[in-house]
Amino acid sequence: MTRDDYDILVVGGGLAGASLAAALADSDVRIGLIEAVPPDASSQPSYDDRGIALAYGSRQIFAGIGVWPRLESVAEPIRRIHVSDRGGFGAMRMSSREVGYDALGYVALARDLGHALMERIGPVPTIEIITPASLAGFSEAGDNVQVDIEAADGRRTLSCRLLVGADGMNSEVRRMVGIEIERHGYGQTAVIANVTPGLRHDGRAFERFTPTGPLALLPLTPDSCSLVWTHPDHEADSVVALDDGAFLERLQEAFGYRLGRFQRVGARQSYPLSFLRARQYARGRVALIGNAAHTLHPVAGQGFNLGLRDVAVLAEQVDRARRKGEDIGAPAVLDAYARLRKGDLARTGGLTDSLVRIFSNSYAPLSVARDLGLIGMDLCSALRHGFMHRTMGLGGEAPKLLRGVPLNGASRRKGHVVA
Repeated sequence: MTRDDYDILVVGGGLAGASLAAALADSDVRIGLIEAVPPDASSQPSYDDRGIALAYGSRQIFAGIGVWPRLESVAEPIRRIHVSDRGGFGAMRMSSREVGYDALGYVALARDLGHALMERIGPVPTIEIITPASLAGFSEAGDNVQVDIEAADGRRTLSCRLLVGADGMNSEVRRMVGIEIERHGYGQTAVIANVTPGLRHDGRAFERFTPTGPLALLPLTPDSCSLVWTHPDHEADSVVALDDGAFLERLQEAFGYRLGRFQRVGARQSYPLSFLRARQYARGRVALIGNAAHTLHPVAGQGFNLGLRDVAVLAEQVDRARRKGEDIGAPAVLDAYARLRKGDLARTGGLTDSLVRIFSNSYAPLSVARDLGLIGMDLCSALRHGFMHRTMGLGGEAPKLLRGVPLNGASRRKGHVVA
């Protein structure tokens, strides 16, 4: 194998692409990560100070790929969640104790996730980060994919048996391979920031449905929270432009005083929200993961977690084929990956899309119905537990990594060996 020959080339070295490389770090496959911005650059968009919601299942995956020990001390646990409808009478409360887990999920800075992944894959001799570089084109040739990139030293042609698109919602890999998408906007923009409340959150997360859209406060550090606040597109710029005092006053009015009076707010960012789903997870020798395959509304914090489960399933299929001496980019491998991901995307995408539509509608009878629904969930433990398991990423058929099991071994969970 020459310097420009790889088993897998991943376009996009952000959180999804780096997670796939980490998942396969011990599988003896040569991986190239093609990334436009070096991971240690201050302009790297994937490794900034955004809070990333991690479902409990994502903790399991990071444990299986050897990253969780690096994250455990910096990931803030979510032990309770309070869901409410501003101006309504309904509310639902969830607790990790109900389902026998230490936490329902966690929140970590994107920067910490990125550093942990780089520490995991950096010393691995079979993984190369090709940066700065961008995709120029590719073509399939028999059992290989010829990939042209624009690199610092000029145009290069690389080859691989499997090409993975991890290059975000505007994926060039997806466009070049000709996979069509289903996409619709919500007419909403998310305003994100880190805020300091007057009272400690004590592991509580809040999802509050307001007239402008969902407002989520997630525990980020013991004394701060990550805010995701949805507004109609035409209002978002003016909200971002508010001075700190005016922003906090408006936030206080929308959220209330469950965390006391807000003290500080950091830099604000905004991004428009839409639903995107690729009509195929794979075509030929090309597979999609993460936002290249699907982009969700952040209402239930499921987007990154869904992409991480893509990583877990694709890594297992590739490793299984490698162990059998089979072609890791063959149609049978990628068809199995696509088939296994179809149900999870349908369930998770359907859940988030339905929540947005139900709670963004001000029609009075629907408002009453959704408040009654929240009360019903709060009173019925069976319904509530089912919802919690789904949002924790623990439902459905679980690949090895989702059970915290490394691809090359077994692990212990809740006192039992999982094989």
